[in-house]
Amino acid sequence: MGYPIQSGMCNTVLPGPSMESMCNASAFFVFMSFLDTFVRAKEEISGRCERINPIEQTDDDYDFIVIGGGAGGAVTAARLSEVSDWKVLLLEAGGDESAAGQVPALATKLIGAENDWNFRTTHESNACLSTNGSCTWLSSRTLGGNTAHNDMVYLRGNPTDYNNWAAMGNEGWSYKDVLPFFKKSEDNGEIDRVGRKYHGTGGPLPVQRFPYNNSFSFAMLAAAEEAGFGVSNDLNGEKITGFSNFQSTQKHGVRHSSARSFLWPARNRKNFHVSLESYVTKIIIENDRAVGVKYHKNGTFHTVRASREIVLSGGIVKSPHLLLLSGIGPKKHLKSMGIKVAKDLPGVGKNLHDQVAYLLSFTMNVADVYENNWAAATEYLAFGTGPLSSTGLSQISSALTTSLTTPDYPDTQLSPNGYQAHCAPGELNVLRSTDKRTVTMFAGYTHPKSRGRVSLASKDPFDQPVIWANYLSEPSDVQGLVEAIEMALRLTGTKALRAYNFTLTDTNIEACSDHTFASTEYWVCAIRQDTTVELHQGGSCKMGPASDPLAVVDPQLRVHGVTGLRVVDASIMPQVTSANTASPTMMIGERGADFIKKHWAQ
Repeated sequence: MGYPIQSGMCNTVLPGPSMESMCNASAFFVFMSFLDTFVRAKEEISGRCERINPIEQTDDDYDFIVIGGGAGGAVTAARLSEVSDWKVLLLEAGGDESAAGQVPALATKLIGAENDWNFRTTHESNACLSTNGSCTWLSSRTLGGNTAHNDMVYLRGNPTDYNNWAAMGNEGWSYKDVLPFFKKSEDNGEIDRVGRKYHGTGGPLPVQRFPYNNSFSFAMLAAAEEAGFGVSNDLNGEKITGFSNFQSTQKHGVRHSSARSFLWPARNRKNFHVSLESYVTKIIIENDRAVGVKYHKNGTFHTVRASREIVLSGGIVKSPHLLLLSGIGPKKHLKSMGIKVAKDLPGVGKNLHDQVAYLLSFTMNVADVYENNWAAATEYLAFGTGPLSSTGLSQISSALTTSLTTPDYPDTQLSPNGYQAHCAPGELNVLRSTDKRTVTMFAGYTHPKSRGRVSLASKDPFDQPVIWANYLSEPSDVQGLVEAIEMALRLTGTKALRAYNFTLTDTNIEACSDHTFASTEYWVCAIRQDTTVELHQGGSCKMGPASDPLAVVDPQLRVHGVTGLRVVDASIMPQVTSANTASPTMMIGERGADFIKKHWAQ
């Protein structure tokens, strides 16, 4: 649903959901409605006059067609449109990003909202057992993709991640090679603090710490020091281990997704068209060359052609899904679905993997009051600061090592969660509950070895594909996750957290009652029952040389055996990076655009 906002400068229908509908409680309705109205009206937050101007009808042909406007596709499309002689079309299956989503504190309320793909994995025999072997995969169906809904974490992973990619035969993907593309995107607002060796300024993507921290976040960092984990000033810099108050993709307390950062500034380019609610159903292949696409919009199918290249940036699920629908993939599987084989490429949909986690809950002797209220709203609207300008405790994360890795290659991420200033009735000092305050901790293992796949359920493009993540099928993933849980529990013994009576509140899961609570055996059972997925996926269109039997794209992201077609998103990662994946995916978008520009300049 859209909500009209009028001013003397522009007349824009801003997308939903509204804050009051996200909160869905009568006690919150009045306050959240007022907050929603003021946020929509404030240009600096909603960006109502800066957004892209989508077209209703595409032309018959373009030089380049980019499919998907998420973390990778938005970057690539914007960069290609910098060449004024090139005519570029971006097709996005969803709509524009929401106005409410620009407020950092509301990030968790956006997850699973009305503009989500609502993916679920199936047939998990080692994970998500309490939900019948099916894990929820939240994924934003909107311009900006998951960068419009995530926690804005700006973590690149570890330099070894990229050096490993290069060692797999992917020339040009070492950390030395990719660092300039991270820096190219960046406009670091704290360059004097983090330095220029690893960071850049002048790019379209704002990067800086949130303008607000609650007092408990400092206690969490003190506990990390006390527990021996250490604290890093910048996990993207020299000290790559420890806890950190990380930098994020926002500016002055306002989210900057890939769309806001890259597409909005390109909105007036005459050679650049963006079509929303345009779901691509097939890539047209003629004589082993990608020449066009078919897409569905407003109840009608359309065809548009590309004279130079098609860039597929549908994401970890939709990129392999569309390749399969277009006849590119394992021959046997395609024939079983009644799809004509355009290119037998066995790796399409294979090598799928995701980081896995477990959610621990704690209580503390702090009043459980709402962070959001009229005072917080007034501060945010006036100055872009206060509780609404941050994600609460979620701005703290870490990179730690288990016994499975080396000290310089962290494989564990502990991330606390709490103190979010989202749904609230508005009055000051109102209690959320009469009980103690609850804080959760994601204990995650970031070097998964378990591999699954994406495959077709049918040849109907509107049927969701079959997603089998195969979580926790490798013993090392189980061991790594259990060690991550044990690291999280070490924090409870520190003086910094004992001062709050920080106490684990998890109780014995019935399915694991045969094991002593909190023993290693118990945690092995618990992580299989109540698995938390990190949604930091990679690999389903693996990058690799032609000698790699599962490689889908080459090191320049060209689909093997098909001319004029590249994949530019997280699905090309041969091994997922050791942290959140948004900023690496935007770097992939930069890299892809650079490959294309250099190719056509020859």
